[in-house]
Amino acid sequence: MAQEARRRASGSSEPAGVDTPAFRRLWWSWTLSLFGDGVRGMALPLYVAYETRSALAASAVTAAEVLPWLLFALPAGALVDRMQPRTVIAVTHAARAVLTAALVLAIVFDVASVPVLCAFAFVLTVGETFAYPANQAAMVELAGRDQLDRANAQFYTVHTIGMNLAGPLAAGALVALGPALAFALDGLTFVLAAALVVTLPAMTRQAVPDGARPRLRTDVLDGITVLWRIAGLRILVLMVITGTIAVSALNTLTSLYALEVLGMATQYVPVLLVVGALGILLGTRIVPAAARRWGDGAVLVASMAALGLGAITFGSYPLIGVALLGNAVAGMGVGGWNVLAAARRQRLTPPAMMGRVSGAYRMLAWGLMPVGAGLAGPLAVATSLGSVFVIVGVLVLVMLAITARSLLLTGADAPPREAVAVPREVTRRQRPMPASE
Repeated sequence: MAQEARRRASGSSEPAGVDTPAFRRLWWSWTLSLFGDGVRGMALPLYVAYETRSALAASAVTAAEVLPWLLFALPAGALVDRMQPRTVIAVTHAARAVLTAALVLAIVFDVASVPVLCAFAFVLTVGETFAYPANQAAMVELAGRDQLDRANAQFYTVHTIGMNLAGPLAAGALVALGPALAFALDGLTFVLAAALVVTLPAMTRQAVPDGARPRLRTDVLDGITVLWRIAGLRILVLMVITGTIAVSALNTLTSLYALEVLGMATQYVPVLLVVGALGILLGTRIVPAAARRWGDGAVLVASMAALGLGAITFGSYPLIGVALLGNAVAGMGVGGWNVLAAARRQRLTPPAMMGRVSGAYRMLAWGLMPVGAGLAGPLAVATSLGSVFVIVGVLVLVMLAITARSLLLTGADAPPREAVAVPREVTRRQRPMPASE
């Protein structure tokens, strides 16, 4: 009976739930592709640094990797809402596997110049702007809306392990043997992930009568409108803007603070990052049970408070032990927030607009990272390295104080009035369609 209820809640003809075979296949595709992303995330800057010894080259490749989130996230999300998620994911994985194979050949034949690396990073992220909202839509469909806390906890667990722990460690070993090996492994993970995704069931899409398909620009604007006009989503947007700028600023200065203020040896600086990643893992594991006991709003507030207090602790006392504690607490806050904020956003988003809202949300989360990084340096020069962490922590707590009541009120079970915020022209265009290609 419970599985049947989840099937109806998801809108699919297939049983829904995180324990179903379909969801497990989706989970394995995440695990493989995120591990590959972690390998590439470490291998690409290492290769650029080793080959060029140029800060400008490193900056150019990093900028090329982030830029597509600003340029393509909104239209990509709108297009995903018109297509089958499994098809989008499989095609983008396959295309990125081919692209990565081309880079491997370029490295082997010594033609991987900086422009080639920039083009590779840019096009690969363009694919990610399609794959991410499609994965979000698939998660909601296959897990069912009543199990989104557990589904997101599993996603962010493999995200942290793949992107921050296993992937970078594997990349370090492979780059030492030969950079092409690291990128070959990345390409292989795309192939395996695509093979898993094509076995997923077809998912419910929205039918639009012939000649009534809105323009892409209209779909994009509808997504932005829904993201802002639904109160619960609007509060999440305000907090993700604050959190993104804060975390980006902290990440920018952590290594320098460890060397200059804490006096850590270079080889031990990664310990801070590992402790932060372990904090994220702990946060992702404990928040589903905590949310069931105290409510997701209370745990969201506590998670963001942990981020702010952790940052203040990190920068207030120049002791290695205190810094490790602060980083762990901040990591727990980030992990808890990521899981519950994603689940709440998915619950509040109209199913037919999951791609657009996910794309817009991701654009803010990734597109604003350069803002935090750009502000951190001048602020440190004007004050001190430790002061930046304290200022950022206070900023997070101030914004939390402003939004805490709304976070508590706009919980997982959205009140009926939330539906009024969805533009009428959007709801008129939506009509259920059988799960088919």
